[in-house]
Amino acid sequence: MQETHINRNKKAVFGWSMYDWANSVYALAITTAIFPTYFSAVSKSPEVMVRMDNNMSIVNFLGFQVPSVSLYSYAISFAYLLIAILSPILGSIADYSGSKKKFMFGFCLLGSISCSFLYMFDAQHYSLGVILFVIAAIGYAGGNIFNDAFLPEVSAPEDYAKISAQGFMMGYIGSVIQLLICLAMIIKFQAFGFNNAIEPTRISFILVGIWWFGFAQFTFFNLKDIKPEHPVSNVISKGFAELAKVIESMKTNILLKSFLISFLFYNMGIQTVIYMAALFGTEELHLAPQQLIMTVLLIQLIAIAGSQFFAYLSKILGNIKALMMGIVVWIVICIAAYFIQTAFQYYIIACCVGFIMGGMQALSRATYSLYIPQTDDNASFFSFYSITDKISIILGLLSYGWVNQLTHNMRTSILFLIFYFVIGGFLLIVLQNKLKYLKPEKIDLA
Repeated sequence: MQETHINRNKKAVFGWSMYDWANSVYALAITTAIFPTYFSAVSKSPEVMVRMDNNMSIVNFLGFQVPSVSLYSYAISFAYLLIAILSPILGSIADYSGSKKKFMFGFCLLGSISCSFLYMFDAQHYSLGVILFVIAAIGYAGGNIFNDAFLPEVSAPEDYAKISAQGFMMGYIGSVIQLLICLAMIIKFQAFGFNNAIEPTRISFILVGIWWFGFAQFTFFNLKDIKPEHPVSNVISKGFAELAKVIESMKTNILLKSFLISFLFYNMGIQTVIYMAALFGTEELHLAPQQLIMTVLLIQLIAIAGSQFFAYLSKILGNIKALMMGIVVWIVICIAAYFIQTAFQYYIIACCVGFIMGGMQALSRATYSLYIPQTDDNASFFSFYSITDKISIILGLLSYGWVNQLTHNMRTSILFLIFYFVIGGFLLIVLQNKLKYLKPEKIDLA
């Protein structure tokens, strides 16, 4: 087998972590804090909105009339579905051609440019703006596949949890700094020479793209691709052959399959809470936009501590037991959210979400890294991790909406998520029992 330790040095770890610093601004500013509010405002403009239906704005998108909230959800789902289809193919080609960094650069460029062009998103360019939003999401999700695939190359197995947490911590810090810059420009627009908050809001999308692509250069400078021992010309057909080989390997890897299935379920609960938390605060508690933005900042700051805490906890208990403890906390959060009535209670829940969110995401990535075999096919294996993540987002949001449609109660939908956490936790218990009998060298920390 080819040597895979080529990236294991401090510069490589720094470069790898800097991609989280670079692209996390998209996750915070575009998907959570700034763009959703701007999207809602544009969707209610007379040039875009066809009519109001039960307090929902119905908009015209490419000739179709659809609720704006549904359009936003469909846009994200479509982007993730496309990545779920393409990622195993691209991952295999990247492994066989030794070009993970090139693929990551391509998705980074695609996403950052699309974010910048969101400046054009207004009532006159509504459909174009939605398409750009989809392309930006594809760039973000696609780049993460190949960045995650570098984790086994920049870190030894015993440090996966620590290095993964470091990446998430860098992402949280970077995204908060960038968001504060944008918010200062939006809230104090007069001090920056603007007549209203709309123009600085649109400029913030350009700043996200510049930040993303600019800081990612540290990653591309410090990471090195592992070149294949026997390069071939037809990388596409060989990529498909590589994909078939990885699929066959996963069929016989009991621990890898068990963890992915567990991750699918508990991540459905985690991602649904993350995506729907702001809407819950708006619809159920009638929080003002400023309150929601402050809540987002609070979550990001506390997530920094959470990611480090879970890295430390995994050293003491092991990855699987630390994840099980996290699932118990998520269940308590869902129960508490069902009963909350005030903004203060919402802030308390948000603090808990922030603390547990960062730790669970970092530790999940690290645990998956432990279970993949010693191989040069890291991009191919991590494409399956990405598929599982994206499918869990799609299924979680769809089921949340379905329960909400049946019950007309968002609190019931939140309570329903406990079902996913229970299944995920049970499967982790099963996995923990399997570890008692299967002890390959690479997973002795799990």
